[in-house]
Amino acid sequence: MNVGGGAARLLCVALPAAFLGVFFVYPVISIIGLGLGGDGLSRLLALPGSGTFRGVAWFTLWQAAVSTLLTVAVAMPGAHLVARRRFRARRLVRALTTVPFVLPTVVVGGAFMAVFDRFGLDGGPVRLTHTVWAVLLAHVFFNLAVVLRTVGAFWEGLDPGPEEQARVLGASPWQTFRMVTLPRLWPAIAAAASIVFLFCLTSFGVILILGGPTVATVETEIWRHAVWRGDLASATALAVVQLTAVLGVVAVGNRLQRRRAIGQRTVSRPLPRASRRALLGNLGLLGAVLGLPIVVLVERSLAVGDGYSLRNYGALADRLTLLPVSALEALGNSLVFAVVATAIAVLVGGLASLVVVHGPRALSRVFDLGVMLPLGASAVTVGFGMLIALDEPPLDLRSSRWLVPVAHALIGTPFVMRTLVPTLRSIDVRLREAASVLGARPSVVRRRIDLPIAARALVVGAGFAFAVSLGEFGATSFLPRQPDRLTAPLALFRLLGTPGDLLRGQAMALAVVLMSLTAVSVLVIEGRRGSGAGVVRGGF
Repeated sequence: MNVGGGAARLLCVALPAAFLGVFFVYPVISIIGLGLGGDGLSRLLALPGSGTFRGVAWFTLWQAAVSTLLTVAVAMPGAHLVARRRFRARRLVRALTTVPFVLPTVVVGGAFMAVFDRFGLDGGPVRLTHTVWAVLLAHVFFNLAVVLRTVGAFWEGLDPGPEEQARVLGASPWQTFRMVTLPRLWPAIAAAASIVFLFCLTSFGVILILGGPTVATVETEIWRHAVWRGDLASATALAVVQLTAVLGVVAVGNRLQRRRAIGQRTVSRPLPRASRRALLGNLGLLGAVLGLPIVVLVERSLAVGDGYSLRNYGALADRLTLLPVSALEALGNSLVFAVVATAIAVLVGGLASLVVVHGPRALSRVFDLGVMLPLGASAVTVGFGMLIALDEPPLDLRSSRWLVPVAHALIGTPFVMRTLVPTLRSIDVRLREAASVLGARPSVVRRRIDLPIAARALVVGAGFAFAVSLGEFGATSFLPRQPDRLTAPLALFRLLGTPGDLLRGQAMALAVVLMSLTAVSVLVIEGRRGSGAGVVRGGF
């Protein structure tokens, strides 16, 4: 592994392995072992014969599949626009379409609740509140950026020559797309679809807030069994099933990602200008799908009685009996936790990326799969497992403030690695060889060539880790048991679940603040991409 001396190689392997082992593998094994003790195994073996479980499992699968198909269908025109056409504000459009992906689930839930309330869809002849349609719409809103960025980046690098030849030979635009473009795009589409399917399969906050008590997936059932019913055996039996499914989906996704990296031949050509019709049509679709919930959320946050004011935002500093601290203090906690979690994720993800790119093949695959598992695993299982497992010396962290940022870093690390790995793989080996021929030592080569290029991608990964930490809800719902650890997403969830116009107005205001912070993170990310677009292209 060409990352330095023996001590450096040991650090690259040991630190990520220890972090993942202590804070993910050990808690998950602990909670599964605890659940499988006694009657846990009998609960697991009885699941296939349970009609309730079969119904929940079937709904979990088909809603994830339908959400994925809808997301791909809606995103493809936009992917073509940003990949193959030139227009003003192209970079801004790319950045704004990424914002929903990093929004907290509770913010998205609040946004769609605001839309349903604003247009009278929360009751009457047409009701979307607490239905599967609300879940599907929210999943498309959330995951559109995954397809748009993944497929768009791949599409932008494809040689347009075969399409041009097909058109010269008389093929219509639809025939050209179906017979020439689509087969070449398939590896990127399949890779993006696998990621979207994984996110929808393990969706928690969206199902909990928008689906209501009558809509259940394996993820929400784990939470309900563990929190509402205190049935740990059933919760862990469901967790075993879900972790098995996640492992399979992650393995398939990694395989598709490798196929995409091998199959792409990057070609840089001037892009034609987008026609007015195509631009208005695509931006109109993206605006309706992504912009409407955000605009209505902002409007609802300003609504006070029959008029508009900033009173809801000022009320965020007020202490409510519903919350142990004010919403503003909870937001401060989230910011502190996000900074610490980002630092941990950058360190662990950066070292793991070196192992994936430069390590032995077997070790590389283990790290590539292992680091991704926390992203797809049940967030409530991870959070509850940490709470149970890390309660004895020398790892008595249950009462420590470190437990929250560590849980967030587990989820942020895969984003750092997924952004950094393609960049490290794209560094031309001839640059290193030329520097070595000119007499540069390996340490100088790494410092003068590898580090400046990788630093740009590392900033992008750090931005994603920060945004994800800021809005993390599932695992954190188990961890903060003291007032000074209440985070903004948890405060928002409590506000949304309590009736009353005043509390609902504060919830909308807090949602807008969280949304604004994550949007700023994405714009910073896009700015860094712009300064090194040729380096990070191909990563999400």
